[in-house]
Amino acid sequence: QVRMVESGGDSVQTGGSLRLSCAASGITDSNYCMAWFRQAPGKEREGVAALDDDGSTHYADSVKGRFTISKDNANNILYLQMADLKLEDTATYYCAAQIVSLCSLRSNAPVARAMRYWGQGTQVTVSS
Repeated sequence: QVRMVESGGDSVQTGGSLRLSCAASGITDSNYCMAWFRQAPGKEREGVAALDDDGSTHYADSVKGRFTISKDNANNILYLQMADLKLEDTATYYCAAQIVSLCSLRSNAPVARAMRYWGQGTQVTVSS
């Protein structure tokens, strides 16, 4: 049984940094893509960043150059390092996983409906 648990959400000021973590258990092989999504109140869930099984990374234009996705393969922990945070980055952030052949990108960002496993989310609030 796959379980994904996010942590690291917090309240920060604009320009600040934050690192989110996602502990994934039950994924027994490496043929998965993993990704971060976010959802602000009243908005659709949007793809932020994705990491393929071969280590390739993909970012939404809105976070490119500011966010970095990475993974600790030994411990199966997915990270999202966020820098130069903006007010519009305020959202609940979710990690997700899917068999790599079923993952999908649109405009270089992961597509939410393609993902199978989800965490419960962690809140990031950016204020001025």
